[in-house]
Amino acid sequence: MAQPHLQSDTKVSVLPLGPGLVDARTTALLKGRQLEIVRIVLQEGKSMKEHKAPGEITVQCLEGCIEFRTPTAVHMLEAGDFIHLEAAVPHSLHGIQNSSALVTMVVGLSV
Repeated sequence: MAQPHLQSDTKVSVLPLGPGLVDARTTALLKGRQLEIVRIVLQEGKSMKEHKAPGEITVQCLEGCIEFRTPTAVHMLEAGDFIHLEAAVPHSLHGIQNSSALVTMVVGLSV
C-alpha cells in the first residue's frame, strides 16, 4: 500500500532510521507542484545508476555513507553532509554502508 504524501502544514520525522534501516525502502514524502522530497534508502553495495534531474536538487545524508559521483567530483556523503546540484547535472549514488538521504528536487516553477 502506498504511503500518502504530506499535505500542507503537516510534519514528518526525517530522523535516522537506525535499526529499521535494514528493512526500509525509498519513500516519496512530498510531491507538490514545484517540489518533490524523497527519503532514499540505499543498502550497502547497491547503486543508483547515473541520471539527472530537470531541476535543481539537494541531497542530505541522514545516516550511513554514500558515494555521490558527478562528472567533476566524487563525494563521500556521511550523516549530516549536504550537497546541491544545478539542473541537469548527471550524478550517481553508491551505498558504501546502509544509508538514507533526504533528496529535494525542484520539479516545476510557476512564473
